[in-house]
Amino acid sequence: MGEWLLHTFREYPSIAIFLTIGVGFWIGQLKYKTFSLGTVTSVLLVGVLVGQMDISIPGPLKTVFFLLFLFSIGFSVGPQFFQALRGSGIKQVIFAVVLCVITLLVTVVTAKIMGYNVGETAGLFAGAQTISAVIGVAGDMIPSIGASPAETKAWIGIIPVCYAVTYIFGTIGSAYILGNLGPALLGGLKKVKEQTAQLAAQMNRSELSQDPAYINANRPVVFRAYRVDGEFFDNGGKTVDEIQYYIINKLKRRIFIERIRQNGVIIDNPKGNEIINKGDEIVMSGRRAFVIMDESWIGEEVNDPQLLSFSVENIDVILTRKGAGCMTVDQLRSQPWMCGIVIAKIMRSGTEIPVLAKMQLRPGDIMSISGLSAEVKIAGPRMGYVDRPTTSTSLILLGLGIFFGALIGAITLTVKNVPLSLSTSGGALIAGLICGWLRSRYPRVGNIPQQSLWILNNLGLNMFIAVIGITAGPTFVSGIQQVGWMLFVAGIIATSLPLIIGIWMGAKIFKFHPAINLGCCAGSRTTTAALGAIQDSLGSTIPAMGYTVTYAIGNTLLILWGVVIVLLMA
Repeated sequence: MGEWLLHTFREYPSIAIFLTIGVGFWIGQLKYKTFSLGTVTSVLLVGVLVGQMDISIPGPLKTVFFLLFLFSIGFSVGPQFFQALRGSGIKQVIFAVVLCVITLLVTVVTAKIMGYNVGETAGLFAGAQTISAVIGVAGDMIPSIGASPAETKAWIGIIPVCYAVTYIFGTIGSAYILGNLGPALLGGLKKVKEQTAQLAAQMNRSELSQDPAYINANRPVVFRAYRVDGEFFDNGGKTVDEIQYYIINKLKRRIFIERIRQNGVIIDNPKGNEIINKGDEIVMSGRRAFVIMDESWIGEEVNDPQLLSFSVENIDVILTRKGAGCMTVDQLRSQPWMCGIVIAKIMRSGTEIPVLAKMQLRPGDIMSISGLSAEVKIAGPRMGYVDRPTTSTSLILLGLGIFFGALIGAITLTVKNVPLSLSTSGGALIAGLICGWLRSRYPRVGNIPQQSLWILNNLGLNMFIAVIGITAGPTFVSGIQQVGWMLFVAGIIATSLPLIIGIWMGAKIFKFHPAINLGCCAGSRTTTAALGAIQDSLGSTIPAMGYTVTYAIGNTLLILWGVVIVLLMA
């Protein structure tokens, strides 16, 4: 049985790859308290184990999946990357660039002191900074620097070994430094939490309502029916506009009249001049915090299935510059066509950001809204492009984008005998950035749904990592013996020092708010685990305000540093 299995894996290596992917993803989901190896590291280690069977895998396979991964990364962050370069987030852009440069320099200097070669340095950087893509970018670049075939093979083979040794602290250490040590360095956890709460209250102060809960999104919409017989109507009927004015300006709440039943006839989405009299029945909508209150001024609540049976639509809208892409949330909510529309959440570069009154919206943000179909039909196009759920992916954009990007990246210029190139992987990343930006400006250019991006991102990277692990399997143990466990210490230095410098720099030089400072550090290092640790520590989503712009910049530069490291260490 064992010999047959070994023969089968060697004859059909694709079977071994899918075994590695399946078991690796399963192990990556396991947690002990808050600790988890993560998917990428798990897939790599399972691949190393499977690779002990000495399985040969064709070279182009891993490259194809890696290019898919890089394009998807660029496509996801492209809108924020280009928007940040010329928008109000330029201060965060500069911070991210400086921190990324510091990260590169600290790693290279550490490697020089330890006497590491180019492959060991690339693996150290990839693991300590938890930027798995550097494994592929550096491996793609090393053959072009003119080393002997034996050296090239050894350098490429040692990269995943060094990555595996340094990645664990790269992940856990980053989360601990930013989530626990960071607040202590900025004045103490209690003080930083108080400052974060103050900023949230300030950001949530709306011109439409002084109630801090007014714009606190992510609450389900509630619809309730009432029979009109309250004292508010003692002096005669009131128009819908008069009632809405009373609710918003006198009661300081935001609920809407969605339906009226008069003499047995139901009127959907009533106009502002529609008169409501005693004896009529109405349906009010709004977030739970506002609708479940004493509405005796209207009348008695009724449980009427017919009156409350109607469809509510939930859609995603890609905000555009001509729509809501340059407004604050408060300005958006004040638009007359937003009547009855509830903001469920806002996603920016794949990260959910807090929905606060003074939150500045940007083109490319994806906003989820809820409301009656008629209301959503009006509001959606005014905000931007209505991105209705679809399973269709623009393979034309995907294929030609990677083709042209990789083709340009393959061009090599020799300057003073030094070959300079973006590499095919760097070209695919930049192509993704451009295509993602074009999609935010011209949403009809080509669509790659979030579900497809998730597949391209996760399967693309992990398929590549699985092949790397299987290929490196036979020499993995000897590789660890070669680099020694001092590499783990080098990884601690390369992970910790840039983050500590970043926290100090954000406070003293850039004068960021503490919560924003920690979010910027997490984004520049593209460490989502650290963002979660920061938000848990502060009990707030405010740090995400510093994460999205810096993540777009950091994700691009840190991946491209794979090319720079090879050139510096060659």
